[in-house]
Amino acid sequence: MIPRRQLLLAAAALPAAGCSALDLANGLTPAGAAALQQGIPYAPGERGRYDLYTPEGAGPSAPLIVFFYGGGWTSGSRADYGFVARPLASLGALVAVPDYRLFPEARWPLFVEDGAAAVQVILAGPGRGRPVILMGHSAGAFIALALALDPRWLGPARERLAGAIGLAGPYEFGPEDDPRGIFANAPGGRARAAPADTRLSGGAPPLLLLQGEADETVRPAQATRLSSLAREQRISVETCLYPGVGHIGIIAALASPVRTLGLEGAPVLEDTRGWLARLSPDRA
Repeated sequence: MIPRRQLLLAAAALPAAGCSALDLANGLTPAGAAALQQGIPYAPGERGRYDLYTPEGAGPSAPLIVFFYGGGWTSGSRADYGFVARPLASLGALVAVPDYRLFPEARWPLFVEDGAAAVQVILAGPGRGRPVILMGHSAGAFIALALALDPRWLGPARERLAGAIGLAGPYEFGPEDDPRGIFANAPGGRARAAPADTRLSGGAPPLLLLQGEADETVRPAQATRLSSLAREQRISVETCLYPGVGHIGIIAALASPVRTLGLEGAPVLEDTRGWLARLSPDRA
């Protein structure tokens, strides 16, 4: 374990050297015992690739988490999210982090279709025979939950999903919330993770919705409304609301240096661990 004093000194030094918060999180996150395969293709083009983290000793029944990063559908790169993937891999899960096309190159539904293409390839490849869980933060949570809830994206392959986890996801919003027109191609310009006919969500896998109560970017009502919809459709759902945690804090809580310093404010990793164990009691 990296000493607390060393972490504090490094945290102070990296921003002075011009490093971003993501550089800081990744620079201080221990490599751990997970092997990394970079740039595995799932579709043509540089954005059609994913990275795969495989923990040492992972057996053929170990789960695989597909993590979709956020960034408002305008930014993000798989290379920036080792600070999320490595702690998740410490739970004994393989972790895939796909890129997807971004605005302005892509508007809805292209980035959801990219997510679906990545999941299809992963299900047929490293996810074969494993429980596969979709997970995402913010814009990535929209993608993950859309794939889990709306059968048009994955078709019969949706039945292969073991679960889905959303961190601070904007699961429904209208044109007034989308000034750039990223979702202009959606019916009525409304973005929905769940299908408009919510009955079609039936048969979705179990959900875990994590949300900071102090989030001013994505309000907690997004998680509570989706939780209510899931219960109406008899979808298993657990919702955790974290007091005092904001939009970035909930994803930062996964970072090893933040947890080591006791600054996380939300037990995101532990709640994820517990939920995974409840999905597969033999792994508890």
